[in-house]
Amino acid sequence: MNIRRIRAKEMTMGFVQEFKQFAVKGNAMDMAVGIIIGAAFNKVVTSIVQDMIMPPIGMMLGRVDFRNLQIVLKAAALDAAGNPVPPVAIRYGAFLNTVIEFLIVAMSVFIMVKFMNKLIRKRESQAKP
Repeated sequence: MNIRRIRAKEMTMGFVQEFKQFAVKGNAMDMAVGIIIGAAFNKVVTSIVQDMIMPPIGMMLGRVDFRNLQIVLKAAALDAAGNPVPPVAIRYGAFLNTVIEFLIVAMSVFIMVKFMNKLIRKRESQAKP
């Protein structure tokens, strides 16, 4: 019985030690910084799409606000207690906004990766004698 406890404790301590080594490594810190920057970048892209790209497109299409484009399947109503029930709708305008946001993010990431690969190839070619 005591041997099992000792082994379990050793395994736990090994796991904790391994996690500490992982968390302190540069890769984990780089990943954390990347996630934080990515979240901020997402807000910027969302604003670009919703506030700068979609309004002119909506204006060209007859003053349409894409966020309000939807197909109503069931209109808003009142339930038995008199409380309002929201409409059931397919909100394809919000979906279009999301697709455009994705395309902008994907293009931005592609450009960044392409640029980084170019820098890496340049550094590797300079390192070779």
